[in-house]
Amino acid sequence: MWRFSKGKPREVWDEPIGEAIGDIEAAKKIRVICRAATDSAHRVADAAGRDGKTIKHDIERYERAARAAMEIAIKVSDELMRDAAVRQIIELCMTANDEKTARPLLRAIRTGSIREDVLKNHPSLKE
Repeated sequence: MWRFSKGKPREVWDEPIGEAIGDIEAAKKIRVICRAATDSAHRVADAAGRDGKTIKHDIERYERAARAAMEIAIKVSDELMRDAAVRQIIELCMTANDEKTARPLLRAIRTGSIREDVLKNHPSLKE
């Protein structure tokens, strides 16, 4: 049990990624990271304007997860798969009301149908 060990439980985005990760594995890892960080993203959005130790933890957790997912997405060579993965990251950002991060990610999406779907779900991202 992690409660009795000396270290903190490891987050899914803190696990090392092998050099030879394929596109499918990378997309799956991004999806898992985004799902794991969704609870923190919700708390970040709900706590806008409040301050405290818990919210700082959630902000750090959300930012680490988003950063790790972006680093993995850069390595995906298949354009359609990369765009779908970036969409997952945008959904995480929008859950946290982080349009500042979501906007550049939207510009990185090249597949028209994915881009349109993101804009349909998040019209505030229109430029």
